[in-house]
Amino acid sequence: MIDINFVRDNPDLVAERSAQKGITVDINKLLEVDAKRRDLTAQSDAIRKQRNELAKAGAGKQPSEDQKTQGQKLKEDLSNLEDALKAVDKNYLELLKIVPNMPLDDVPVGSSEAENVVYKTVGELPKFDFKPLPHQVIGEKLDIIDKARAAKIAGSRFTYLKGDIVRLQFAIINFVINELTNKEIISKLIKENGLNIPDHPFVPVLPPALLKTAPYVASARLNAEEMTYKVEQDDLWLNASAEHTLCTMLMDEVLPYDQLPLRFVGYSTSFRREAGSYGRDVEGIIRMHQFDKLEMEVFSTKEGGLDEHKLLVAIQEHLVSSLGLPYQVINKCTFDIGKPNARGVDINTWFPSQDTYRETHTADYITDYQSRDLKIRTKNIEGKLELVHTNDATALALGRILAAIIENNQDNEGHFKIPEVLVPLMNGQTKI
Repeated sequence: MIDINFVRDNPDLVAERSAQKGITVDINKLLEVDAKRRDLTAQSDAIRKQRNELAKAGAGKQPSEDQKTQGQKLKEDLSNLEDALKAVDKNYLELLKIVPNMPLDDVPVGSSEAENVVYKTVGELPKFDFKPLPHQVIGEKLDIIDKARAAKIAGSRFTYLKGDIVRLQFAIINFVINELTNKEIISKLIKENGLNIPDHPFVPVLPPALLKTAPYVASARLNAEEMTYKVEQDDLWLNASAEHTLCTMLMDEVLPYDQLPLRFVGYSTSFRREAGSYGRDVEGIIRMHQFDKLEMEVFSTKEGGLDEHKLLVAIQEHLVSSLGLPYQVINKCTFDIGKPNARGVDINTWFPSQDTYRETHTADYITDYQSRDLKIRTKNIEGKLELVHTNDATALALGRILAAIIENNQDNEGHFKIPEVLVPLMNGQTKI
């Protein structure tokens, strides 16, 4: 959640930038409740001080009737104030959590995805002397994608992946892990992009696929109505992305300042309801209820937060380029970056059958919006506690990147080439 001090100092700016994200907030009501909360807190503290002074004055003595009466009244007054404060505090947190993170100055102001800005296009589009097929048609003919059988036992938007595409998926996973744990590659990308951050490699993580309500809410990522599946009999939600159990992993911890940034790459099967999806989005394996994903998560100092965001985008470009896929880099507008984000970048990869670029990656810079509620802090060089900054970004969403590989590398016989960097991880196999 946002820093209430920033809201107090910049009420008009907060209202304006919230509206740019399509979120209406009642700043006046929030500040009114905040003032009442501070007043009740001050009154409670004053009574506690009186009780302590009364206790000190009567230490080792039999209390008089006046002292007993006074002590009882202070106890009752404090109890009443605490009850009132509890109700106000609940209202305060509800109002504060509506307020989104403030977009950075370079985020385009826009009211729809159409106002996102393409700032880089990389790679030559493949040329075919035949009409390119959708990946699902190729996958079905090769008997490596089987949605029909999955529909019988799980419903729509589930699939069986079989045979060589499974081997290809695990080759991609190994490729990503190898790249992100290689300090030389991280150092090279930092230098190429002029970033002023350490070259710590990523630590691979297999995170839980379930998490409790409290940390999920604190992460500002729980989207109960549109996205997230609830385990009905337990206080648990199915992970909608590996980032959700990565960003909460260090909740309530004070991280060693000299070890920052902490960089993790997590692999998880994820689950999304994807309410409202239709048309081409539900064909093939691009938008599934169940999918596998490699996600990057970084905990850093506030000084390094923006450079960490830029590094994650550079890593995404490195991975997509290494796979030989054409792509665009998108600076997302205020409406599209999401409630907890200060900045958001997408990478859209070319899909020949649709004659367009489709989103395959996103990178989110969240500043201290997440860590404030999760209480993830560090002690700076002056020994003062401060909130860390968090970043998350897609390394590779396996279904989408498999689909892109199939479509961009297909031939007129209904087969497709394996990207060169993956051939050694496929025991020399060059085609499926």
